[in-house]
Amino acid sequence: MQQAPGYQLSSLDTASLGRSHRSSLGKAVLAESIAKTKSVLGIPDDYRVGIVAGSDTGAMEMVMWSMLGARPVDVFHWESFGSGWLTDITKQLKLDDVNSYLADYGELPDLSLANPSHDTLFTWNGTTSGVKVPNGDWISDEREGLTICDATSAVFAMPMPWEKLDVVTYSWQKVLGGEGGHGVIVLSPKAVERLESYTLHGLCQRSSA
Repeated sequence: MQQAPGYQLSSLDTASLGRSHRSSLGKAVLAESIAKTKSVLGIPDDYRVGIVAGSDTGAMEMVMWSMLGARPVDVFHWESFGSGWLTDITKQLKLDDVNSYLADYGELPDLSLANPSHDTLFTWNGTTSGVKVPNGDWISDEREGLTICDATSAVFAMPMPWEKLDVVTYSWQKVLGGEGGHGVIVLSPKAVERLESYTLHGLCQRSSA
């Protein structure tokens, strides 16, 4: 692998290594990372960016367990990660009002079946199949539900239509080659409102029974 011109490991600032994320230095590094993420990716100013534990998987699990259940869910899946999210939704969260739109590896499901009044969950670029959605044109601008996108193999590699996406999750190791211990969650104002107004009371009781 060819390294970037002028790159030297000794130039890296290692002052934060071994420091808690709760320390003043740790908080400052996280804040800088979030600010640069929004700038580089062109994320709208009113969107929120969070860095969480557990890679993209942890980020997506947090989203599903915190937001799903308020509306019916349309799940579009055509590779292993997308199918894994469907399994979590139906067998772990045990949501009943779920529509599964499946396509074989190498193919996309019929995206026109997305119902604007439902929450819609999908992967942007299938990590295992390499098949991606062509664009965000199939997502309604008048949607009432949330669009929840696992974009771990897409962010930084291709343009993202942020105005079409309410929740985006990814991890640094897929495109940037960083370590896989952290996930990133990007939230639209509508997604933040869902977090602040909706609680999975019944689901929490049922899943713990």
